[in-house]
Amino acid sequence: MTSSEAPLPDLLAERDLPELGHEEIRRYGRHLSLSEVGMTGQRRLKAARVLMIGTGGLGSPVGLYLAAAGVGRLGMVDFDRVDESNLQRQVLFGQSDLGRPKVEVARERLSEINPHIELVLHDERLTADNAAALVAQYDLVVDGSDNFPTRYLVNDACVLAGKPCVWGAVQRFEGQVSVFWAGPGPCYRCLFPQPPPPGSVPNCAEAGVLGMLPGMIGTMQANEVVKLLLGQGEALLGRLMIVDALGANVRTVRIQKSPDCPICSADATIDTLIAVGEACEAPTMTESDAEKPVAESPSSIPFEIDVLMLRQWQAEGRDFLLIDVREPHEFEICQIEGSELMPLSKGPDQFAALTGEQPVVVHCHHGPRSSQVVAYLRQQGCAGATNLAGGIDAWSLQIDPSVPRY
Repeated sequence: MTSSEAPLPDLLAERDLPELGHEEIRRYGRHLSLSEVGMTGQRRLKAARVLMIGTGGLGSPVGLYLAAAGVGRLGMVDFDRVDESNLQRQVLFGQSDLGRPKVEVARERLSEINPHIELVLHDERLTADNAAALVAQYDLVVDGSDNFPTRYLVNDACVLAGKPCVWGAVQRFEGQVSVFWAGPGPCYRCLFPQPPPPGSVPNCAEAGVLGMLPGMIGTMQANEVVKLLLGQGEALLGRLMIVDALGANVRTVRIQKSPDCPICSADATIDTLIAVGEACEAPTMTESDAEKPVAESPSSIPFEIDVLMLRQWQAEGRDFLLIDVREPHEFEICQIEGSELMPLSKGPDQFAALTGEQPVVVHCHHGPRSSQVVAYLRQQGCAGATNLAGGIDAWSLQIDPSVPRY
């Protein structure tokens, strides 16, 4: 069952297995023909309870294939609503679903896939207050989240509950998938003990993701779930599979259980669920910052301004530079009028001329990359550098809807 000799615990050891009806037998005929599944295995799937964290890029294929496979109870945690930018990769949703709660759309779609399963909706954000109670209701968890706070929270809840977590992540052209299960193997914190520094890792919206990649990784996650429930095959416990969609190659690396893991080692320091701060978003402007008047002196300019303030500066005819640090292919999609492109990828030397007294407003897509540049400029003595909160996306939403969103 694993790459080691020790078998994994049976997730359904003391569960009464439900019988299959005639319609279900016809539906699952191709499974029943497999000796590794058969009637007993299909009944195990029907008895299983799986919690999905997220119904988006990864959750869509996970939900579709687990529903089709006959997993008896699927819980879905997601507080988000369908946005047009989701449709490039989140195959559960369509144009007519825009603005609707994702879990409601997912229930309708998955019910059409398989009416013989139970779908439980958790239309809420996963937090330190509700995670333990949610995880306790299920046999295992599939983590399809797209941010570090949720990933750490899911891991910690699973470790404290003794439940396995089938984890996946995607960015640009690379995806990763593994099984984390403290006890028989390592947990997520054994591999990544702490979240990365703020702004050091771009989110999906900033970095982009190939639309097919979540389908590849999510399907692999669903495969790992079914293997764990059946007690068949070799699980990815203690191994990290890395998929390079652009290079068409897959490699697997070993993951060791860390003796210094903060939650699953003998000397663990974490024994309760705590909220992990957002690690991949830039700091936002506080209300007190927003209320401060911006004088002509560069030293009085806050670290970050919002798009309303930028619009006011433009209307007043202020003398400032507007720098766009996105990549050329992004600049081709849309621009804020009057901005100058200085891609972050070209390095810091291009910013040498911006260390004078003239105010500089820096923006990117949503804010994290430009926040890094502003921090650097201020370290170099450019006290007039300020970050545009929300980037060009906020500009499109709040100021100029003619600027395309992506």
